[in-house]
Amino acid sequence: MSNFEVLSPSKHRELKIRTETGESYGDNIQYAETHALEFRNIQAYYPIFFSKGNNEGEFIPIALLGFENNENLFLDNAGWNASYIPMMIQRQPFSIGFQASDEGDKKPIVSIETSSPRISQDSGQSVFDADGNPTEYMTRVMKKLEALHYGHEHNKGFIEALIKYELLEPFTLKIPLKDNTNNKLIGFYTINEDKLNDLDGFILADLNTNGYLQPIYMALASYSCVTGLIERKNTKLQKEWAEKLESK
Repeated sequence: MSNFEVLSPSKHRELKIRTETGESYGDNIQYAETHALEFRNIQAYYPIFFSKGNNEGEFIPIALLGFENNENLFLDNAGWNASYIPMMIQRQPFSIGFQASDEGDKKPIVSIETSSPRISQDSGQSVFDADGNPTEYMTRVMKKLEALHYGHEHNKGFIEALIKYELLEPFTLKIPLKDNTNNKLIGFYTINEDKLNDLDGFILADLNTNGYLQPIYMALASYSCVTGLIERKNTKLQKEWAEKLESK
């Protein structure tokens, strides 16, 4: 269970964060949440699909990392094997919230997950300097948290538009593997290209004005990454076979 505390120099002055990636840090996940403003970076490495949220009618964009629960095909012995890591992973173990001030506006509040395996007192990136000010590392994290907040706010209108124009559809992804097994990925949603192509110019212009059209095409372009993901899965299977043969 996650436990968050508001980050403060008085309580967390000596805190350090391990920024490596790996299974021991909880990175062995099937997918990571993303947002439309991140699609340009995501689509170069990961297929972008949509998952149903906890609330009825809610959809969440995700970067697919594996085909099974607790499977991240981008992890290897050296860490995360891709040039770009989703921002939701980069920001760990921090999150951002907003608190009303006496002036009536809202100020950002950074929290830290105290149960995270990334937290250390001995090694890693310092969060505060000797004077209690955020370090350069923490300043970068705060910028990422602000970008995530803005991206999630932008996502609300993006998802509303996809639903309004019925551009999301469930799909089944066939996964041909070298062990000759028949595998399928279900439970996710994708962009309906036929309905997208049928939209008139006025609607397309409206989507473009609101910054929604480009990420739609970025999501479509990301589907080419499925082939690479299957190759990673086959490489993983071959490695497992080789290890089993060596152990005999």
